[in-house]
Amino acid sequence: MFGTEWTVGEPNFRGGTPTNARTIALIAAASIATVGLAAVSWVVAIHEMNGMNMGVESGLGSLGLFLVLWVWMMAAMMLPGALPAVVRSTLASRRMLSVPLFVASYLAVWTVAGLAVYALYRPHPTVAAGAVTIAAGIYELTPPKRHFRRRCHEAVSSGLGFGFYCVGSSIGLMAMLVALGVMSIIWMVAVAVLIVGQKLLPAKSAIDVPLALAIIGFGILIVIAPSSVPGLIPPM
Repeated sequence: MFGTEWTVGEPNFRGGTPTNARTIALIAAASIATVGLAAVSWVVAIHEMNGMNMGVESGLGSLGLFLVLWVWMMAAMMLPGALPAVVRSTLASRRMLSVPLFVASYLAVWTVAGLAVYALYRPHPTVAAGAVTIAAGIYELTPPKRHFRRRCHEAVSSGLGFGFYCVGSSIGLMAMLVALGVMSIIWMVAVAVLIVGQKLLPAKSAIDVPLALAIIGFGILIVIAPSSVPGLIPPM
């Protein structure tokens, strides 16, 4: 299951094969709760973000409203990729209570990241968006990125710990999202697909290096021809 081998205390399972009925029930319940919350979060985020995207000139509004929307966005984008970690935590504790505790602490880390975004973000020129995108592509090739991504595939005891590694792994892609259009549904979906894929699949240079180079190339395109990127510049 999820393309990786799990070993979580007793009883354990390999390759996603449950050892008893209680394990099956825990896996099913944790999966339904996590995926269900992610699905609801997508609906809410898309509804609330509709019509808000102004590309690089998007504003964030008040801190309170931004944080509420940010948490919905993070739940939508990050919870599908966190599913293996949520299930591992549930099996280790043998209690469904661990699901809301893990998810809440995981999203708390992303809420702190949202505070940093709010403090640092300003509407910006397209060249800045291109520069951030280029930097995001370069980060994909660095040792810290490989370290944090590897840790995302290992057993982590808490949502806080997993959230820390998740932020470290996804910070470049999230910075790209913020730079291209923090209120853009299209960029939110595109970045979410990349993040979930990296959390669920093992690293492979044959895929990761071309992807990083494509992101760098996209950043260069933004710098030299921003009008060619739909939604980057708000309509006059």
